[in-house]
Amino acid sequence: MNEKTEFFSYLLEYYANYKNKKTGEVLKEWDSCNITQKIYDSFWEYHTQRIENAFEDIDSLIATGEHAW
Repeated sequence: MNEKTEFFSYLLEYYANYKNKKTGEVLKEWDSCNITQKIYDSFWEYHTQRIENAFEDIDSLIATGEHAW
């Protein structure tokens, strides 16, 4: 598993915990909002910041389809 994929898995697990949901539910939501690839592609931004910043951005992607930053 490459570093990007490993971080994506980590982010998915921690975001699911943050939302008190199962990882499968979260991934299904991301897929239904067509944001999974955007989240995956944001590796460089997300892994250099606080995890809460990534959560805020993901919430923005879900709500608006746009990054918070």
